Amino acid sequence: MINESVLLESRTLRTSVLERTDVLDRVKALSLLPDGLHVTTAMVAAYYEVAETAIRQLIQRHRDELTGNGMAVLRGSELQDFESDNLSPSKRRSLTIYSRRAVLNVGMLLRDSEVARQVRTYLLDAEHEVRTHPVDNLVHRVTWGNLHERIDNRITDVLGKTVVPMLNVLIETSGEQRRELISLREDVQQIQMKLVEHDLQISRLQRGQDVRALTGVIGTIDAMNWKEFELHVAELLRRDGCTDVEVYGGHGGDRGVDITAKTADGRTVAVQCKNFAPFRHVLSGEMQKFLGSSKVLHQADVALYVATCAFTRESLAIAAQGGVTAVHRGLLEAWSAGVRLQVLR
Repeated sequence: MINESVLLESRTLRTSVLERTDVLDRVKALSLLPDGLHVTTAMVAAYYEVAETAIRQLIQRHRDELTGNGMAVLRGSELQDFESDNLSPSKRRSLTIYSRRAVLNVGMLLRDSEVARQVRTYLLDAEHEVRTHPVDNLVHRVTWGNLHERIDNRITDVLGKTVVPMLNVLIETSGEQRRELISLREDVQQIQMKLVEHDLQISRLQRGQDVRALTGVIGTIDAMNWKEFELHVAELLRRDGCTDVEVYGGHGGDRGVDITAKTADGRTVAVQCKNFAPFRHVLSGEMQKFLGSSKVLHQADVALYVATCAFTRESLAIAAQGGVTAVHRGLLEAWSAGVRLQVLR
């Protein structure tokens, strides 16, 4: 068994376990910003129970590694866009944000923190368990996964086909309670997204894929330009049984979509691909434009908005109302690692 202190010295070892971000929640609850993907320096310091100066000093020594794993410094218009969706406006000139992967990276570098030490110990314990008991552990998880999948699919179906449409009607006809109902609908849609993510994780286990299958996916996607990203999404569609896959690549005649295809059962597919920085968001206007292109111009049965970042709450609400599947960064990583999107099954 490797001692947890080795993670402090070996970048190779740190990289090999960076996908195990679930360890953060097992050691201690990690609070996230409203986008569900990032935290600030103050939030990282609070999680590891150290002063913010300790985190800033760590950044000075390991900036390249942390940046490569999801830390970003926002300024100018990027900062304004991020603040409008996640934070109260302020006069700050910059803001450093961290993905869960970057938060885990901090825990593998932070020396004077008991929480960080627990994270490192738990990481190596989990890795040791996978290496020494891969079959039994997988069978146990899949057995429970089969049960959870049936429950999740039923709940997702009820939320999408009953609860959300009912809330839409109430919102249109209500007066004083309109704001509360809109907030409730956003909460329901967030639950839907969490259930979809959980379904993808269970599917990966059922296909016999270990969590380590995601290793390298994030870096590979971030290294792509927009053309390479469109071709990557096209290959994922082909892998999952789609035919007649056509990539427009920015040429005329696309009528507002990047890729068209047909599912294995004959449904038409329209796809929008956005290779944005991970701290950006797909905005409501961008979703509205794609909704019109995919559903009105192309009359697609399946509409996929695939992005390397998160979606604002309003854009998710528009997607849910219009029947667009929003494939955010987390779902994209799972899809790239071998999990088939539910809407393509």
